[in-house]
Amino acid sequence: MAHVLIAGRLDEAGLALLRGAPGVTYDYVEAVSEAAYLPLLGAAEGLVLRTQPLTAAAIAGAPALRVVSRHGVGYDAVDVAALSARGIPLMVVGDVNARSVAEHAMTLILAAAKDLRAMDAAVRGGAWARRDAYGGRELFGKRLLILGYGRSGRALARLAAAFGMAVEAYDPFVDPAGLGDEPARLAQDLGRALEAADVVSVHAPKGPRPALGAAELSRLKPGAILVNTARGGVVDEAALAEALREGRVAAAGLDVFEAEPPWAGHPLTAHAAVTLSPHVAGLTREATARMARVSVQNVLDVFAGRADPALVVNRDALAARAAG
Repeated sequence: MAHVLIAGRLDEAGLALLRGAPGVTYDYVEAVSEAAYLPLLGAAEGLVLRTQPLTAAAIAGAPALRVVSRHGVGYDAVDVAALSARGIPLMVVGDVNARSVAEHAMTLILAAAKDLRAMDAAVRGGAWARRDAYGGRELFGKRLLILGYGRSGRALARLAAAFGMAVEAYDPFVDPAGLGDEPARLAQDLGRALEAADVVSVHAPKGPRPALGAAELSRLKPGAILVNTARGGVVDEAALAEALREGRVAAAGLDVFEAEPPWAGHPLTAHAAVTLSPHVAGLTREATARMARVSVQNVLDVFAGRADPALVVNRDALAARAAG
């Protein structure tokens, strides 16, 4: 019997797949915390993991572990090197939530352009006359810069193009020759692209330093909108708060923070021109069901020796396992 640990709440679609797998047993811990799943990790051959950390120490305490499958596409909190040293593949769910993230980014862009948060508050607060000072903007003809042109970035480009926006993307890892009929034009210089942008939407992974710090934000034109549905830390939060205070950035939409949840009194949570959501861009009902199915299927595929290499983060570990 192969044993699986589900660490964090999983949609019924994934649980049903697991229950129907012959020769597989599982533990299920709904709490999304390291302390909740660690006592059960030692017996697990497969681990389906939500957003909790997976450290080298935890991996060392799991002698039977054969595969880790992330319920998502990010893996910032997973010690990939420790998994690779053991020949344990780390798998992700691919583009199953890209459409959801793109739609959420588009929603935040629209909310910022139409001043939706303030207009909603005005009606609820009895300030109907606020309509006389309404300054909402159209998206048609505006220039959108997408920072990071992966799955969700490309999905957003198609949505923005339908609104009549001019779409530009900056991603040094994308070959312009491979864009085909993508609606975005690939920018070669980030600084110049920022200067031309009316709206910037972040879809890049977190790096050692913020991709958009004070220097980058200073190049935005007055009135620009900034949206981040990628990862906290890709945008320097202190620099963004300062740019909003100075009016250099007119509005922002944030689904992610460097520390989640954000600390009480965080300047971005108090700013009237910032629309917020609690890291839910990829968690629509449909995307959650797809992520559950794929994250479980990844584990079952490794058990069966047919893992999809396209979904493996550390492919050297998969090759080492096959050779062994």
